[in-house]
Amino acid sequence: MKEVAGFTPVSESQLFKRVSRRCIPLLLLGYIFSFIDRVNIGFAAISASKDLGMSPSVFGFGAGIFFIGYLLFEVPSNYILERVGARRWLARIMITCGIVAGSMVLIKGKYSFYAVRVLLGAVEAGLFPGVMLYLTYWFPQRYRARYVGMFAIGIPLASVVGAPISGFLLNLDGMLGVKGWQWLYILEAIPCVVIGLLIWFILTDTPCEAQWLTPEEREWIQSAIDKERAAHPERSHQMKLGESLRMLADSRVIVLSLVFFATAMPSYGLSIWLPQIVHDFGLGNIATGFVSAIPFAFGSLAMIYWAKHSDVRGERNWHTAIAAFVAAAGMMSCYWITSPLVTMIALSVSGIGIFGMKGPFLSGISETFDQRTAAVGIAMVVSIGNLSGLAAPTLIGKIKEVTGVYQPALLAVGFFSVIGAILVFAKPSYGRSSAGR
Repeated sequence: MKEVAGFTPVSESQLFKRVSRRCIPLLLLGYIFSFIDRVNIGFAAISASKDLGMSPSVFGFGAGIFFIGYLLFEVPSNYILERVGARRWLARIMITCGIVAGSMVLIKGKYSFYAVRVLLGAVEAGLFPGVMLYLTYWFPQRYRARYVGMFAIGIPLASVVGAPISGFLLNLDGMLGVKGWQWLYILEAIPCVVIGLLIWFILTDTPCEAQWLTPEEREWIQSAIDKERAAHPERSHQMKLGESLRMLADSRVIVLSLVFFATAMPSYGLSIWLPQIVHDFGLGNIATGFVSAIPFAFGSLAMIYWAKHSDVRGERNWHTAIAAFVAAAGMMSCYWITSPLVTMIALSVSGIGIFGMKGPFLSGISETFDQRTAAVGIAMVVSIGNLSGLAAPTLIGKIKEVTGVYQPALLAVGFFSVIGAILVFAKPSYGRSSAGR
């Protein structure tokens, strides 16, 4: 398709801002509330662990076992998304996420806790890589990091928004005979269902279907995307199952999964365990909620700035590595700190690195794969790398149970971020692997 005349750099930028205003806020809200439902067990555990008799190691493992379901269903979910359309499938993910997250209110002990967490991972699988794939249908590479960053900012914003709310909901303990942690699960699940319905009615799968754009705008966006795809040597037909499985040995998948796993260790450690770390400072539930939000607020600002900086410079690896080193420095320094105030400063520094890294790194993932391998490649990297969500909470829980303190655990997860920063530079360039050809 030929490019449409009449689009200057200014009008092009304005066009993509319009597209982002249509797509990003709704997807962002969906990810915020799905992520809240994923990590709100960190607050629920303040009282639920005692009510249900769960030790730190049981809680840590249960928090992380979510990613077993996530891993098993991530790639199939992206396959289905491509076939039934992003609008339908993303709506399904959000609605079932809300239903299963709300069912956490029914858990009676560690085994029902494990079962619901696995099921939650299974129904949420595909949301993050699905949205990353969806954004490649709408935004060329030169714009992608900032808009991926705007979406991924849902990770820290989930805690900025969710932490104070969760702290408040815990104080509803006993209302109508319901525990505070049960109110938390019920009320924080409802928005996912509502957002799923909005996705169904508001989004469109591709620019060509967007009636809210003019015909010229639809044609121009599709032309820009098609031109970018045509620059890759691998064309746009679907991968067969055997080719997809062979991508597990693709050097791009292996290295990017290792980087994702290592650099996400501090992220999941912070998201799951920070409420209990802060509560141990001697704060009440509501104060714990507000204080726990601080590192994520700094991370949100860093994510916006660093993603745009990466786009302007047209560089991904150094932006990822520098942020990963900052994340490690803040996290590891907690080993030598005893003051609650200084600990929060160090964790806020770590939050800047943890979340500042997301935009450049996630954009780098999507840019590493061509159109034919993107759905499978992105899903594999995200699902395998997200096993850090099992490893980090479990590791911290074990170390806390053995030592009685959190500092050695924070040192350990910070060290993983150092490894990830180094591995970034082992990432193969596009086209160096023959997998899937």
